[in-house]
Amino acid sequence: MGTRILTVEDDERIRTAVKLALEDEGWSVEEADTGEEALNAFQRQPADVVLIDIMLPGIDGFDVCRAIRRVSDVPIVMVTARADTHDVVAGLEAGADDYLTKPFAPKELSARIRALLRRVRSGDSGSTHLRFGDLEVIPEEGVVRREGKEVHLTKTEFRLLVELASSPGRVFSRETLLERVWGYGYFGDGRLVDVHVRRLRTKIEADPANPRHVVTVRGLGYKLQA
Repeated sequence: MGTRILTVEDDERIRTAVKLALEDEGWSVEEADTGEEALNAFQRQPADVVLIDIMLPGIDGFDVCRAIRRVSDVPIVMVTARADTHDVVAGLEAGADDYLTKPFAPKELSARIRALLRRVRSGDSGSTHLRFGDLEVIPEEGVVRREGKEVHLTKTEFRLLVELASSPGRVFSRETLLERVWGYGYFGDGRLVDVHVRRLRTKIEADPANPRHVVTVRGLGYKLQA
């Protein structure tokens, strides 16, 4: 079965344009014009990628994203009419993997989706077990444990952690992480990295406000330490 994309957009013109662009790539597209319809569609048959407009009638895009994220690690792209930091950060905090600002070119949308699909389908390589104090990472199994208890991470959070864990003590710039984790750097946004680091810390750090493992190196980026 081919790649299925669920696009959630209340503007019919935009929805139709997105559908045509995605079908040109050979992907199957299911449309929804409300949050409620989107959640029903996803429950009937989960998609491989979900595009969610923030401004929707009824349930807004943030709540749709949270609801899907509670039951699935599917890649989610939030779509906003504003490049406003609040909207972007709120969308990422709701669990989105990426965002796009309207108007966007079909080529950019397709590139984002291909990058997301590559990340999902590519296997993680590396040592069988990586240990950093109370933190254990098993890349081949997709497992992370803190103090012996398994921690649930989204696919993006997991890939971010594995990338940092691949070279303990090394400082990774935001640009490097965008390229290695998200699959692109030339139109990426450092906020993607910052928000996902914050989300990762809430799950693997005993005190996220004073992280022990994922540490900020001011002006340079992030590193993982024991």
